[in-house]
Amino acid sequence: MATATAGAPRAALPGLLRHRAVGKLLLLAAAAAVLVPLAAARWGSGGWPAALTVDVSAPLGRASDWIIDNRDSHPLFLYFLGHVSNAVVVSVRAVYLLLLGAGWAGVTALGALVAWRVAGVRLALGTAAGFLACGVLGMWVPTMQTLALMVVAVAASVAVGALLGLAAGLSGRMDRVLRPVLDTMQVLPAFAYLLPVVLVFGIGVPAAVLATVVYAAPPMARLTALGLRGADPEVLEAVESLGTTARQRLLTARIPLARKELLLGLNQTIMMALSMAVIASVIGAGGLGDRVYQALASVDVGAALAAGIPIVLLAVVLDRVTGAAGERLGTAGGRPVTWLYVLAAAVAVAVAGRLLGRLDWPGAWVADIAGPVNRAVGWITAHLHSGVPYVGGTADWAAGFTTWVLDPVRDGLQGLPWWSVLLAVAALAWLVGTWRTALTATLALAAIGVLGVWKPSLDTLSQVLAAVAVTLVTGLAIGVAAARSDRCERLLRPVLDVLQTMPQFVYLIPVVALFGVGRAPAVAAAVVYALPAVVRITAQGLRQVDPAALESARSLGATGGQQLRQIQLPLARPALLLAVNQGVVLVLAVVIIGGLVGGGALGYDVVYGLAQGDLATGLVAGAAIVCLGLVLDRVTQPTGRRAGKGA
Repeated sequence: MATATAGAPRAALPGLLRHRAVGKLLLLAAAAAVLVPLAAARWGSGGWPAALTVDVSAPLGRASDWIIDNRDSHPLFLYFLGHVSNAVVVSVRAVYLLLLGAGWAGVTALGALVAWRVAGVRLALGTAAGFLACGVLGMWVPTMQTLALMVVAVAASVAVGALLGLAAGLSGRMDRVLRPVLDTMQVLPAFAYLLPVVLVFGIGVPAAVLATVVYAAPPMARLTALGLRGADPEVLEAVESLGTTARQRLLTARIPLARKELLLGLNQTIMMALSMAVIASVIGAGGLGDRVYQALASVDVGAALAAGIPIVLLAVVLDRVTGAAGERLGTAGGRPVTWLYVLAAAVAVAVAGRLLGRLDWPGAWVADIAGPVNRAVGWITAHLHSGVPYVGGTADWAAGFTTWVLDPVRDGLQGLPWWSVLLAVAALAWLVGTWRTALTATLALAAIGVLGVWKPSLDTLSQVLAAVAVTLVTGLAIGVAAARSDRCERLLRPVLDVLQTMPQFVYLIPVVALFGVGRAPAVAAAVVYALPAVVRITAQGLRQVDPAALESARSLGATGGQQLRQIQLPLARPALLLAVNQGVVLVLAVVIIGGLVGGGALGYDVVYGLAQGDLATGLVAGAAIVCLGLVLDRVTQPTGRRAGKGA
């Protein structure tokens, strides 16, 4: 008996060694045992070694100076980039003048009639109310500026994305080439796109539009390729049997079959373009985003909210209209009115407004909410920031979170030996993926050190980790509740819908009002921004668990908690891993923007570089953001083979 008992651990050991994850860790440990002592002896075990740092500020400064000096003389700028810039300016100005020429009545009528055409009276009334609210808040002209930039940016994004998606959907080789590029572009924070375009096009509308196109085109490309590749093979075979050419098959079969994916791509492109158009106010986009940015810079929460509400309304209207168009596509819900009649009615309203001299929004119809909001913020500052019996106050919470969470995590990361951070990232990335995943993540992290921004990057990473922890705990709990209760899910749906359509910039307004400025408010905004995606993915994953498995567990007398722990959570593992990945990516995006409200670290460096014209500092921080985004994405995105099975 003793022999059998003693042999059990020895028998289990070979099985443990055959475990894939353990094998990977053992190989990594063996490599570390050889390389770490050599690296520590050569470069030390503190922060990132100065000997491994490359000062790129001087060459970046020279490149920036060369571009600025040659913008008006070099053929590349004169005969290509200059024409692109002029075309963007002319297009945005033409759309803006057209919107102003239609007047507030014409624009509102056009929006309401389009919404009625695709979704019915209820959405038409909501659309009209949204546009009218923009005028009542005194933001009609900034709203038209943002809408004009949006129209041009979305049109260009759809054209670029559709062409790339068409190439990827029809060519397997092109799909393999574009996939990693699009993957990388979609995980990068929006701020990372600003510096390169500013370097080439300078501050202004052209840079804002082109940054928006780069940020918003990938969803259109991916969904176009997905729709073309997912076309019904039987339909394609039937069309091919009729002797059609490849072009005819594309126009008569593939594209019509992919209409829903194309409209979904349009919806996603519009939402991302609006988000980026608002952020691009930092580089001179103007419009509503500029009003929010200027108000936040002066901590004028009332003015920021007055500009933020139209952004939210515009996002909700555009999301609902494009979403409804996609849902009703192909159904038998046609209406007798045609698009020609819709346009004619809108033109009639616009002409009537012009004849009556009512093109501009009447000043008497403007309601000033900045004053009351600022008074409310003043009351919050006086009564809720600190000294609240038993619970403290919002400022106390922010200070406590900074002292007890953010500071220890930051100091702990910055105090680790540089090689230990690289090893941890390599181990995590290899466990969830392949050796290529681990190599990519490790090289991206090492690039941060080489750029000389090791400590600011770890500061940003500490904020991301803290925000992700809060997001996952809260989001998983709410997602479980929504999955187990239809009533809870119905109550949450409209809230999540609104939160998911709000641009990132807008989340900074309420946290500044409640918590002031600092790292904790930036983390709070990141949590609120990422929470809806985590909740929805978690709830959807749990609801899609095989009902037969749950029924079997219930028949064996399993309680609700046992069903959740032993059946639903294990079977929903792919969805939960996706929720973690999306939570990390979304949190990073807002933590970077948190540099506008005192978040510091890389976000501050980008804002400083943009504001002071120090493009070298901004570009280095932007490159570090790109690398950090790659690291976080790789360590939280399992490969398809591993996502579906246990470790």
